[in-house]
Amino acid sequence: MAFEAWGATREETFISAGDATMNVMVDVLDAIAPRECRSIALASDTIDMLLFELLQELIYYKDAEQLLLRLRSLRIEDREGSYRLHAEAVGEKIDRDRHPLNVDVKAVTLHRFVVERAPMGWRAAVILDI
Repeated sequence: MAFEAWGATREETFISAGDATMNVMVDVLDAIAPRECRSIALASDTIDMLLFELLQELIYYKDAEQLLLRLRSLRIEDREGSYRLHAEAVGEKIDRDRHPLNVDVKAVTLHRFVVERAPMGWRAAVILDI
């Protein structure tokens, strides 16, 4: 499953990519209530891998804790050639009555994975293994 996400900033693009990843699994994102919160802190040498790790983290919570999470806030710091991300994600445990799953996302792939500046801000291209 492939998607593109856009935003005026890197942060908006990352949040859009997180929502797109959840939307592959669940049709109605607003059905995910903000009942639980998780803090996410990541670091990477490249902006691409920072998004890759973030999306993998969302998939990990879905698999390990049965949590569907949406990113509520996110901050990216650029520190001398490395990037740090601090995010807050909210959501709830999977309830098959309220969250009928379309497909189960297994992982993010690196095939054609990119995060880049675009004319209107930032763009990410992502392919998910389902």
